[in-house]
Amino acid sequence: MLDSRFITTVSVVALASSAWAQYTPVPPGDPRPVLPAQVVSAVEPESCGGDLATLVGFGTRHSLSDTKSRQRGVGAARDWLAEQMRAADQGRGLFEVRIEEVVVPPGPRMPGGGTLYNVVGVLKGTMYPDRRYYVVGHYDSRNGDANDASGDAPGANDDGSGTVVVVQLARALASRPLESTVVFLCTSGEEQGLYGARFHADQAKTRGEQIVAVLSNDIVGDPLGDLVQSRGPRRPADDLNLDKLLGPALGIPDPQTTIIRVFSEGLPQTMSAEKYAEARKLAAESDSPSRQLARYVADAARRERTVIQPKLIFRSDRFLRGGDHSAFLDNGFPAVRFTVPREEFTRQHQNVRVETRADGTAQSIGDTIEFVDFVYLANVAKLNGVTLVHLANAPSTPQRVRVVTEKLTNDTTLRWEPSPERDVAGYEVVWRETTAADWQESRRVGKVGEVTLPVSKDDYFFGVRAFDNDGYRSPVGFAGAAAK
Repeated sequence: MLDSRFITTVSVVALASSAWAQYTPVPPGDPRPVLPAQVVSAVEPESCGGDLATLVGFGTRHSLSDTKSRQRGVGAARDWLAEQMRAADQGRGLFEVRIEEVVVPPGPRMPGGGTLYNVVGVLKGTMYPDRRYYVVGHYDSRNGDANDASGDAPGANDDGSGTVVVVQLARALASRPLESTVVFLCTSGEEQGLYGARFHADQAKTRGEQIVAVLSNDIVGDPLGDLVQSRGPRRPADDLNLDKLLGPALGIPDPQTTIIRVFSEGLPQTMSAEKYAEARKLAAESDSPSRQLARYVADAARRERTVIQPKLIFRSDRFLRGGDHSAFLDNGFPAVRFTVPREEFTRQHQNVRVETRADGTAQSIGDTIEFVDFVYLANVAKLNGVTLVHLANAPSTPQRVRVVTEKLTNDTTLRWEPSPERDVAGYEVVWRETTAADWQESRRVGKVGEVTLPVSKDDYFFGVRAFDNDGYRSPVGFAGAAAK
């Protein structure tokens, strides 16, 4: 039974009077907290380019490449990433950095098995440290042969770009702890079968950790894909002129450079038969926690007016490919994948080379840094950053949100359990037409646990989110149905 202190029923007697007077529409641009703006200003294209040049400069980051050298191989990349995270803390003791060892048995892409290493940075939350929000990128790379551990595999876009997002946000947030814990995860073994992410997610599940949201960035640096075939002659990473590489990016007026695809799972793979039957009955196939997370990214982008705006893709991933977010989904954790709007597959999983086309022109093959747009990459990092700030500072999602179906009516009564955080200021009801992809309407209803709206429960999907005194809002809790 709901505590009566949290229940206020708003009855609509006459629409012609002031039916909506008891509701306060949410201003589309409010609030504009200071902290997201600080994170945005902390990420610069030149810094992203420098980080990526360092990663590419290790020659290969294949999961089974050299682990001892400081100049080449996955070990050099691992150590550099750990150093960057430790340096971000600047001796304040706010940031825990560790190397996670992953022992892998023999398999098709690792015939002899091996030991892989994740780099994990944990920024502990100031108020709700048990709630964990992730930003993820895999730092391993590969060329045309998945088992080639010695040949060059620069992995600039796949996934040096996503790794740069993680490093940039570690630096931007290290001195600004949020209310909840943020985890910065650089995985290895993704190209061999998601080994690093799977190990980490499996262990987190075993420990009973409360992972609320995972933002996985994989191939987030080359927005034009097959629209651009070359940006000039190739050059070794140690000869890169970042100013020259930044020039083409700054001058590209293409709308592709303001879009990032965000993939999200519909019905969770971990859903029980009972929950699956309930989802089918409610037509809730598009309202999983991961789908709500994707909508949250879009909402944060609108509120903070980020340069990059997400294009929501209601699929778990692209055809014939996978990513680290899948390992978290398999363990029941909400997760989404960020990926560029267009891909060029001659720049993924390829040996670096130049080929001659049928018309006699040269075509550059391979995942090299010249194709990465540092301005775009910085803007992707900024979008991830403001999303993390909103998520980790917001209250938790209200639980047991339901449409009350006790009797036949043409309105909608919603009930929910209050979020437990002490700074909850109230709740917002959201709804959308059954054919709409995102929430269309929202109304603040105060610090209550029940409300009645003059909207037909048959015609719309509903949800409830909590907001705090600073205006941060939780992800939406989708409304199921119950008699009480």
